[in-house]
Amino acid sequence: MKRVVLCRPGGPRNVGSVLRAALNFGATEIVITSPARPSLLIHPDFALMSHGGEEARDMIRVVDTLEEALEGTHHAVAFTGRTRKKTRRVDWRERAPDLRAIGDSDEQTLALIFGNEETGLTKEECDLAQELVHFRTAAEHTSLNLAQAVVVALYSLFTGTKVHEHEPEPKRVDGRGRAFLRARMKEVLAGGVARTESAAADVTSMIDRMMTRTPLEPRDARAWHLILNALGSSSEPADFGLGGQEKGARRRDALQRRLAQEVDADHDAPGSEEP
Repeated sequence: MKRVVLCRPGGPRNVGSVLRAALNFGATEIVITSPARPSLLIHPDFALMSHGGEEARDMIRVVDTLEEALEGTHHAVAFTGRTRKKTRRVDWRERAPDLRAIGDSDEQTLALIFGNEETGLTKEECDLAQELVHFRTAAEHTSLNLAQAVVVALYSLFTGTKVHEHEPEPKRVDGRGRAFLRARMKEVLAGGVARTESAAADVTSMIDRMMTRTPLEPRDARAWHLILNALGSSSEPADFGLGGQEKGARRRDALQRRLAQEVDADHDAPGSEEP
């Protein structure tokens, strides 16, 4: 379980954005300590930035101290842009993979602690965390907006797969279709368009590389065939020894195979032989 802890946040926009990020990436709790504005969660900017998440406002708790916010947690990580004399900060990218198991656990709670937008975390707040982490940034800009920092942290820990689990895979041209297009392109582009032998050799080599390495979708093949038609080609697969395939041939062949299997099954069944 993941708990986002916001220490003394000042902006309703940031808190609304944090709620939205929590709904996106699976944090189950948000705890706010001593918010700067009592009206934080009813402010119009909160509703605007949570973008429908204001209905999930019940997942937000407000407490007085960080000690209260951390009650029931098993491991606490504090995000800070400042170096500390006694505690070494670790690059978040190095720690996130090891902390995903805690974040996904139903029996343990991982606390992610973030400080105030302007002042960050105090020394006392950092001392309550088991470890300090930071986001590596460009030297010219060393801090992130509060909501942005929460988004980066939660996204790094997110392992959910239910949404967009089955993205449609693009169709690919089969081997026969690829061979036909390759032969036709060589005939037209290398055999007709190229003006010299060396140009024809270059074009042929290009076609071979493209057909070997490049994923080819049916729409790509159709576009190429239209180009070749416009260049005057009327070749068919049979012209290259590939053999034409009449419409419905695959379905007919499959039906014939199934009928043949049924006949064989009837012949092998007990009692099917003639006396």
